[in-house]
Amino acid sequence: MTTLREWIINLIYKIATGTKRIRVILTPLVGFIFFCIVLLLIFVSFFLDRFFELSRFISKPFSIVISAPFIIIGSFLWLWSAGKFFKTKGTPVPVNPPPQLVTNGPYAYSRNPMMTGLFMVMAGIGIYFGSITLTFVMTPLFIFMSILEFRYIEEPELTKRFGKEYVEYKEKTPLIIPKLHRN
Repeated sequence: MTTLREWIINLIYKIATGTKRIRVILTPLVGFIFFCIVLLLIFVSFFLDRFFELSRFISKPFSIVISAPFIIIGSFLWLWSAGKFFKTKGTPVPVNPPPQLVTNGPYAYSRNPMMTGLFMVMAGIGIYFGSITLTFVMTPLFIFMSILEFRYIEEPELTKRFGKEYVEYKEKTPLIIPKLHRN
């Protein structure tokens, strides 16, 4: 009997290695769902801050000065990472990934630099708005849930698709926090 986890891994693998037509149809849908989840986390955070009457934890102009590097570097990292996928004829959406393993550019430093960039942007938005919930609850919760998804869904699917090449890459490249030098 197949577990739900195995079923999800097999489904993603089947779609990612299947016909281009299905991938093209599912890419905007899956991308939109992910985008909505991130927006939902942000807006729920703002709602919770208001509901619990939590005041800003940082005032302007400090919030601008502290959040700007997070938002700028995070956006750059996300765009650079996504660009690497597009150059290899893939997308950031797991159902329409690049046909080969991407290990250069930001992927030489982290296995998931795109998500690292998104985490930074979410934290930056939280800092900018002084949102206690977004900065200290939702962003860490999103990071934790993403790490679980990477470990138990994405990485087994990548291992299934790329085999030894991915296993070797995984052994020398950190998951989220980039290493500052290449091997």
